[in-house]
Amino acid sequence: MIESTMSPIHVDGHVLTWRGGGETIVIEPWGRDSLRVRATVMGDVVDTDWALLPPDADAHADIQVEVRDGGASLRNGAIRVEVETSCWFHEPVGYEVFWCTLAFYDASDRLLFRELGRGGSLDLRARNFRPHLGSDGYALTAAFEADPAEHLAGMGQYQQHLLDLKGATFELAHRNSQASVPFVVSSAGYGFLWHNPGIGRATFARNRTEWHAESTDQLDYWVTAGSTPARISANYARATGHAPMMPERGLGFWQCKLRYWNADQLLEVAREHRRRGLPLDVIVADFFHWPRMGDYRFEEEFWPDPAAMVAELRDLGVELMVSVWPQVSMTSENIRHLRSNNLLLRAERGLDIQMAFEGPSAFLDVLNPRSRAWLADQLRENYGTHGIRTFWLDEAEPEFGVYDHDGYRTHLGPYQRVGNLYPQSFARAVFDGQRSAGETEIVNLVRCAWAGSQRYGALAWSGDISSTFEDMARQITAGIHMGVAGIPWFTTDIGGFHHGDVTDPDFHELLVRWFQLGTFSPVMRLHGDRLPYEEVTAADGTRRLRSGGPNELWSFGEEIYLILERYVHLREALRPYLREVMRAAHTDGQPVMRGLFHEFPNDPHAWQVDDQYLLGPDILIAPVVTAGARERGVYLPLGECWTDASTGEVHQGGTTVQASAPLEIVPVFLRAEALRHLVGWTSARRAELETPAPS
Repeated sequence: MIESTMSPIHVDGHVLTWRGGGETIVIEPWGRDSLRVRATVMGDVVDTDWALLPPDADAHADIQVEVRDGGASLRNGAIRVEVETSCWFHEPVGYEVFWCTLAFYDASDRLLFRELGRGGSLDLRARNFRPHLGSDGYALTAAFEADPAEHLAGMGQYQQHLLDLKGATFELAHRNSQASVPFVVSSAGYGFLWHNPGIGRATFARNRTEWHAESTDQLDYWVTAGSTPARISANYARATGHAPMMPERGLGFWQCKLRYWNADQLLEVAREHRRRGLPLDVIVADFFHWPRMGDYRFEEEFWPDPAAMVAELRDLGVELMVSVWPQVSMTSENIRHLRSNNLLLRAERGLDIQMAFEGPSAFLDVLNPRSRAWLADQLRENYGTHGIRTFWLDEAEPEFGVYDHDGYRTHLGPYQRVGNLYPQSFARAVFDGQRSAGETEIVNLVRCAWAGSQRYGALAWSGDISSTFEDMARQITAGIHMGVAGIPWFTTDIGGFHHGDVTDPDFHELLVRWFQLGTFSPVMRLHGDRLPYEEVTAADGTRRLRSGGPNELWSFGEEIYLILERYVHLREALRPYLREVMRAAHTDGQPVMRGLFHEFPNDPHAWQVDDQYLLGPDILIAPVVTAGARERGVYLPLGECWTDASTGEVHQGGTTVQASAPLEIVPVFLRAEALRHLVGWTSARRAELETPAPS
């Protein structure tokens, strides 16, 4: 280390600290090839563990620090930050001002991005803390200059069919079908995590990048450098946590509908799967299997012997997953206990009602460790004792009746300041409870995620989307971006959630195309609120929540069944390959569902293809996302030979081919060297294609 006695920068080990003008900035190595930057006003930075984990002890073996008059540099492996400081008499204000700016470089000393410059007389601020007068919080905007030609991916799940995020703007907030995970990867060779769970905004304009928090007390971000997206993903997983190894039940087919409303109905579906020889790993008891929302137990009239039900399913080789909502009805048997112990979110003003679906309710405050422990106890006592170990964590955003994020308060402070942490904490509550009960194979379906959710066994799904081809196309880019954002386990409601009519031939076509997408998704799960509805009443004549129409493989007619049957068997044949892809997610932080750019970052076109993806490194899927289409163009990335899984024809990469896609076929291409690993799967696919299919 080289240090100057004249520098305004203080060095403590490998940590740089600058103070001036009331601001404090701390820069430190944080994992391999990575740095963390924090800043605050009139105080010291605080240690927050929203998503970042303590770095490994051996992660900082290659560090160089140089302090000089007017600045410093800190290199950690493949990344370097240059700190420039200055002070001068500023005539417009009549006193001395103090300035500090940061710029980030890669291992070859190429500029990655820098903080927004002052702009001379413009007097711009890269770190703009605007106080909420009379309180201790700030509205914060951090602005950066980046390559206007870079390509960006990540940020989680937004309902838009947009792959390259450069030029886009994003609300940093969760909603039903929107999961805001503020990590982005650039084709310029860096990854950036906005380590702030507050409600805000991110904008990736050509002239600047801006991250904004509506209420916070400090700036906090993490940046890593890597020559490929795969390296960046690995660094990010080390920093925020690896997904567990996907349990075996996560590799097969999951059956669900809205909703199986009694045990006999659910068991009969599992029995029919076995009678037909259909693979089935998981079946789901959806919401309102409970007496009142927030009771966290089965209603005895409809589910008289849960232990016997679970035992029969186990004998059939099927796991039961049950729905858990974080909402508690005002009529729940638990509402008084939760309110009296401050275990619920609180409305800042007015009536303390946060949602009104099926009656007024409030949300558990899972940002409170006591609330998390209480929920874990309920699930262990009322479900775990029956042998249930897989949970569906619905409403995890949470889905406020009105998304007025400044209207609620949590154990950790105003929702506006910490609310995006909610889905991560919800997953954590259940995961920690399962671990403490001795469970080692954990996967839980969650309707939202934030940075770090992956380490709690969170399988994110894309929420209540509509049954349209347009919505189906959006889920391809959503899955790619979730993988980039560090959430490798992703799934969708096959067929969409809203308004799919089981009697409609147009819906049948959509269902088949979505089923093909689901076959090659990280987790394959059939679900939806199907028409026509079925009314449900109790023995005493009182109403229960209705059920949707049938949603089993055999529910759509024999011709459709024959196609779906083929694909559920193909999914089973993919199990060995999926297991290895899931292992890469667990050990190396690699996405399961990957944009073409992940494996082919040097192919410029790979950053633009938004309707294809890779399942792991070797299988390219080109779903049909247009009604009536029976062929489609498929771009094959440069630098590989690609084999059409249906025909065996080999194509050179860097070209677009027209692939045949009759209703029973989804275009799938295999990398040349992958063929020897997928002999079993390709043989099964060829064999099933030789059987005549309905036109």
